[in-house]
Amino acid sequence: MKTSRVVTVAILVLVVLGAAYYGWQRYAAPEPVAEPVAESAAPPPAPVASAPAEPAIKYPLSAIEPPEVQPAQALPALAESDAYVQAALTELLGKKNVLTFLQLDGFARRVVATVDNLGREHAPPMVWPVNPTPGRFSTRGQAGGETINPDNSQRYTPFVLFVESVDTAQAVRLYIRLYPLLQQAYEELGFPKRYFNDRLVAVIDQLLAAPVQDAPVAVSLVDVKGPVPSERPWVRYEFADPKLEALSAGQKMLIRTGPVNHRRLRAKLLEVRKLVSGAAGRPPG
Repeated sequence: MKTSRVVTVAILVLVVLGAAYYGWQRYAAPEPVAEPVAESAAPPPAPVASAPAEPAIKYPLSAIEPPEVQPAQALPALAESDAYVQAALTELLGKKNVLTFLQLDGFARRVVATVDNLGREHAPPMVWPVNPTPGRFSTRGQAGGETINPDNSQRYTPFVLFVESVDTAQAVRLYIRLYPLLQQAYEELGFPKRYFNDRLVAVIDQLLAAPVQDAPVAVSLVDVKGPVPSERPWVRYEFADPKLEALSAGQKMLIRTGPVNHRRLRAKLLEVRKLVSGAAGRPPG
């Protein structure tokens, strides 16, 4: 599938200030008698619209695990956090899995950028916190066009098995422990007044809304004009159905993994969503 080479981060303008002015009217007495000029009372100042309130935090992590029960461990500076994060990930996932599946340099920044990008049109692989899936995207000829090859889903099976093997509760505890680094990375990305956990939940909800495709998914090869033929034509496929092609980058990735993997990853996303949103600990009703 095609990916974009350029990512644009739009910085929202939260406050617009306006100005008001006050007028005075002067009245003079009739000539020839000179009378003191009377000055009318100044009209009350026009009401000034209050600045928009800061966005409310919808899913505060303190509601999931209060600060007093979080591990009191000082975190390194974001720019110097790679070794610390690698040690924490190795403890949770094991050295082999970490080296096989993860991109460890700038891991906190990679996580934040990728989560945000998954909810947008493009999620460039160069900032992923995971290694790209080995092999290449494959299709199968069908009457009237091409569809995703059912065997293509096998490429994703090792990663899906890895995801399923992770203890969700322990992973979320590590997420909470590392959260100050992630929040700082999110602010540096261009969202100084936003809460990263809210963005995470919003993107998970978007991924959960991706429609599982049990039938063969039709794709088409994007025609690129030019004198030099593409050496990697398989990255230029897109969904033939405009509704599927209009989905976010993360939703399209889930569909490409195949219906079985899609459902398995969806189940894991539901587990994570319950914990990072605090839903798992809320009383029913």
